[in-house]
Amino acid sequence: MINTLNILIYSLFIISISRLSSARTAYKGNLLAITGMTIAVIMGLLCLNSPNQLYAIITLCIGGLIGIIGSKKTSMPQLPQMVALLNGFGGMSSGLIGLSETFNIPHPNLWQIFIIFAGCITFSGSVAGFLKLAGLVKIRETETLHSVSLILFILTLIGGIYAYNGETEYIIGFAILTSLLGFCFILPIGGADMPIIISSLNGLSGWCTTLVGLSIQNSLLIIVGTLIGAGGSILTYIMTKAMNRHLLKVIFTPITPNKETITAHSEQDIHKGTPQDAAFLMENAHKVIIVPGFGMAAAGAQYELGNLAKILIQKYHVDVKFGIHPVAGRMPGHMNVLLAEADISSDLIFGIDEINQEFKTADVVYVIGANDTTNPLAKTKKDSTIYQMPILEVEEAKRILFVKRSLAPGYAGEDNPLFYNEKTLMLLGDAKEITKEIITNLESTNS
Repeated sequence: MINTLNILIYSLFIISISRLSSARTAYKGNLLAITGMTIAVIMGLLCLNSPNQLYAIITLCIGGLIGIIGSKKTSMPQLPQMVALLNGFGGMSSGLIGLSETFNIPHPNLWQIFIIFAGCITFSGSVAGFLKLAGLVKIRETETLHSVSLILFILTLIGGIYAYNGETEYIIGFAILTSLLGFCFILPIGGADMPIIISSLNGLSGWCTTLVGLSIQNSLLIIVGTLIGAGGSILTYIMTKAMNRHLLKVIFTPITPNKETITAHSEQDIHKGTPQDAAFLMENAHKVIIVPGFGMAAAGAQYELGNLAKILIQKYHVDVKFGIHPVAGRMPGHMNVLLAEADISSDLIFGIDEINQEFKTADVVYVIGANDTTNPLAKTKKDSTIYQMPILEVEEAKRILFVKRSLAPGYAGEDNPLFYNEKTLMLLGDAKEITKEIITNLESTNS
């Protein structure tokens, strides 16, 4: 019976992964994964004796309640930091299991020491990622943190040797040192690299689960952990390729702003536009491409974008498309989730390879909060921090409407020459409010 249920659980998880590859089937994929996990939890409870069953049920209820409250209070723009934190909990679980296993035997093996190391690194690194994404910490002295990380790495190696001897205090000290190392190691990595870091930590949390499964000979943990680890690793590869950066360079030589490349400009150097101007250009266009970025997510303007696209299509019969860069936002797939939340059809959403062919024939491109992913310096400036990163080639459109709060550079620290392009109208202000005003003007105009 148990073997049959195991096969059912494995099948549900594998099928759910395949369903998550498409926006149309992602909802069903999530339901399948929830079903598989529910069966797995029930099986785990049934395998425990009575006193432990009670403790496990109480713990599950507390954890479930915290999860429900946390998810209710988390908005879609805040989703990246929530995912980072959940990755951390997965690592913490693996690390705690590794610690508990060492307490039950006189002498830990290298396998258990490595589980503690990987689990604690994942947990503390994810916490650092959460703090950065939430804007709770801003690091300026990155070189100092690099030096601290090097010292902690050496101390962690020494601590691992002592922990291998089996003394409880050494094992706990090793776990603390490893946690500090993960925190200080991830903290100086730039915000522009956060999508890569999140996917990397996601993969690492999966591999931690696999290691625990191998340690305690649990086939379910091995398979589930391998699925998560492989998925995170593949996603990391996709992200690094999209940014044209190697993972080792992301970790050890993160993007830092090059202050010498940032030119002082004032609002007199740009062509300022108004929502009325934007509405006029859009309603008279044949093709409009909307390019959302993290600024759109931070403003929570996805519903306004949905309304804008609907009005342009239904009232003005405009060909509307959305162009999404693979690293738009602060998490892989962040923009796609936000647009899906606003009921924007997946048929209107295109990736970088497909949409770059469309910009030449676009009358208007509406760039809303996307800076680094549209910066032409990536193609021309060799000393740029984003050099050779594939970008959305919005500069090829006939007219560019660029929504941004200010002329400040993006996370990569590079000034964007699009701001001063003759074809660009800058709409300075809150992305949500500006889009609302454009919609108001479109609705009040007779087609």
